[in-house]
Amino acid sequence: MAVDQVKSQLVFVHGIGRPRDPEAELAEWKRALADGARAAGYAEEISALTMDWSADAAFAHYGDLFYADDAQGAGGPEEWDEEQGAITLGLLAEFVEELLELPEHSGNRALSRIRAQLGPDEQAQGVGNVARTVAAGVAALAAVPGLNVGLRALSRQKLLSIVSQPGRYLHRRQPDAAGRTLDQRVRDRVLACLDPARPAIVVAHSLGTVVALEALAEYPGAVPLFVTLGAPITTHAVVWPLLRPRPPATPEAVEAWADFRDSDDLVVPKRRLAKAMAPNSRGVQPLSDRMESATLWPHDATTYLRRAEVAEPVMRTLVALAAPR
Repeated sequence: MAVDQVKSQLVFVHGIGRPRDPEAELAEWKRALADGARAAGYAEEISALTMDWSADAAFAHYGDLFYADDAQGAGGPEEWDEEQGAITLGLLAEFVEELLELPEHSGNRALSRIRAQLGPDEQAQGVGNVARTVAAGVAALAAVPGLNVGLRALSRQKLLSIVSQPGRYLHRRQPDAAGRTLDQRVRDRVLACLDPARPAIVVAHSLGTVVALEALAEYPGAVPLFVTLGAPITTHAVVWPLLRPRPPATPEAVEAWADFRDSDDLVVPKRRLAKAMAPNSRGVQPLSDRMESATLWPHDATTYLRRAEVAEPVMRTLVALAAPR
């Protein structure tokens, strides 16, 4: 890297889950990406990645914000308002619909019964009924025989998190003392890791893809590469119509967008980002790459990062940005 050359940034954005140790998570995600880099033929560049020689790496952590609000009595189903309940119920219903569209579950009567019970109907009206319907649906889903081992291994709490945290983000409520809503505070965490004076590669996973997409829409810096892993962005009944700004489009800052979805990742809708997302003024749209599953539960971020297909564009861009000019 030339002496007067600006050093790049590599920013990871996580998905749902409990509060994390950002330093430990950053190290784990970089190790996973290093495994993918080795598989992609970038063994000689791994030290530059792990030692932050090619780019300053950061882990945008926001998971604690969900639990800080929980402590104020704003997180569990018993505290939902009608809109929050409707969003969460819709996400769970679409999750079950995605299962039913898989060939191995197309005739699953238990799943069909759960989908029917998720409404909407008269019994699911009212905040209390919606919360009970979601809780019952999650419990029933976790008990369905015939689902793949990875899904059965998820706890009821994990399943509830999958649908409730995106719902709380998209609800755009729960202001803090300064009046900033939960979704604003989450995006602030991502933007705080970015320096507009330096080019950035942003790698986002799951709910983090929604967060990063919206954060980058207001970001003035350059993003040579945006990578999305296991993105629920095109969830048509709930996520897609609630995205901001509208209509959904590639952020102006993004110069290239690589989207990866495992064929067995149940969180990812079948509707492809490449067909749904409008281009920015540069004509940039997401390039979606569908991969075959190599694990029982392929949605984990580190599972994606260990894939050569994912690591290749990240490493290629890192190398290009670090090259002397």
